Amino acid sequence: MLKRIISLSLGVACMSLTFTACKTPSLVEKSVNTAVPASYKDSQDTTNTARQVWQTFYADPYLKALIDTALQNNQELNITMQEIQMAQNEVRARKGEYLPSVGLRGGAGLDKVARYTNIGAMEATTNIKPEKEMPEPLPDFLVGAFASWEVDVWHKLRNAKQAAVLRYLSSVEGKNFMVTNLVAELANSYYELLALDNQLDIVQQNIEIQTNALKIVKLQKEATRVTELAVRRFEAQVLSTKSLQYDIQQRITETENRINFLVGRYPQPIARDAKAFSNLSPAVIQAGVPLQLLENRPDIKQAELDLAAAKLDVQVAKANFYPSLGITAGIGYQAFNPSYLLKAPESLLYSLAGDLTAPLINKNAIKATYYSANAKQIQAIYNYERTILKAYIEVANQVSNISNLEKSYDLKTQQVQALTQSVNISNDLFSSARADYMEVLMTQRDALETRFELIETKMKQMNAMVTMYQALGGGWN
Repeated sequence: MLKRIISLSLGVACMSLTFTACKTPSLVEKSVNTAVPASYKDSQDTTNTARQVWQTFYADPYLKALIDTALQNNQELNITMQEIQMAQNEVRARKGEYLPSVGLRGGAGLDKVARYTNIGAMEATTNIKPEKEMPEPLPDFLVGAFASWEVDVWHKLRNAKQAAVLRYLSSVEGKNFMVTNLVAELANSYYELLALDNQLDIVQQNIEIQTNALKIVKLQKEATRVTELAVRRFEAQVLSTKSLQYDIQQRITETENRINFLVGRYPQPIARDAKAFSNLSPAVIQAGVPLQLLENRPDIKQAELDLAAAKLDVQVAKANFYPSLGITAGIGYQAFNPSYLLKAPESLLYSLAGDLTAPLINKNAIKATYYSANAKQIQAIYNYERTILKAYIEVANQVSNISNLEKSYDLKTQQVQALTQSVNISNDLFSSARADYMEVLMTQRDALETRFELIETKMKQMNAMVTMYQALGGGWN
């Protein structure tokens, strides 16, 4: 009766300990909100330019050659490729954790036991034939194989491995997002370089026009039709325009070097057709519907994979509250003489053991890990939602930007035409003394600034096209 009571008490105690060990604290939970507006400006067209590969989206052969070189040589991209390799190695390491570990062991040693001890007394009475008397001190030789295995009862190790797989896939999407940004930055810099070339050409044309005007003013001064003030004002205008070309040349050098950096090479001239800039027109971009951003944008897919990995991390941290089962085994030969080493069964040894452990008291470290994993999961949810919101706003901004830039470019084209005609008219009127030199100077300055603005507007149009393609998730595939 007493034994039964003791056994029952021990059983209840074990069940209580197990329940206490397995009890997990409650967590703050948050659901994921992936809802996006149904359309951009009420358009339901699902045609999406992001599905077009960059080789066909960009028609300029010089630009395509630069992009192709950058995808091979860009240092930052190659650094990211190594991060992908590290993530892949992490998957291998996690996979190995839930498989049995087997190793070989060999060793030799020397041991002298004091005779007046329990082991020494047992050795003194050991029944061994005189010709095979044990040497003293006693050598020890061992060869064998040993294995250990943590049985993944709660899928803790499998979840950790799956989380590593998701982070590997996330790193691949991170690389794709970097490719998208690299292609966009390179294209924007290339179009900026073409715009600067055209601005420099306009400046040089204006220098020639203003120099001719200065000659005319000097002749008119000799004829006493104008004063020295007019000559000095025209001369200052020529010097100002000449100084402007050096500023543009410096910007050209810096833009070329920025492109060379992206391409992964030291400074050298960038092959390009500057005259083709005036004939460029932005490609028509089909934005599709906002829901397609979840499929096309690498940064959204990366955030989604990070969130899935964070959820698995919570499950891994939760499993630490549960008992873990470990199994160890070994087999081999051990003897004090190498000639006995492979003699069986006397020198044969083997072992098999299993242990079940569970946390009971002072689980603060486990709780802290559990709470941290949940906080990272909530952080990943916010990051996922923020990435979706950011992507939608980027596309919405560019949809509006493309439309406004198109209207602005049309108006500036008309303005350039009007001011170009005004320059010719003002020169004719000045030659016939029907307009003063200030009108000529102001007209020339306005015409130069407006032509500059027209080129900058076209550059903005090309940049908006590139940014829209990038915002939709194009450029990596």
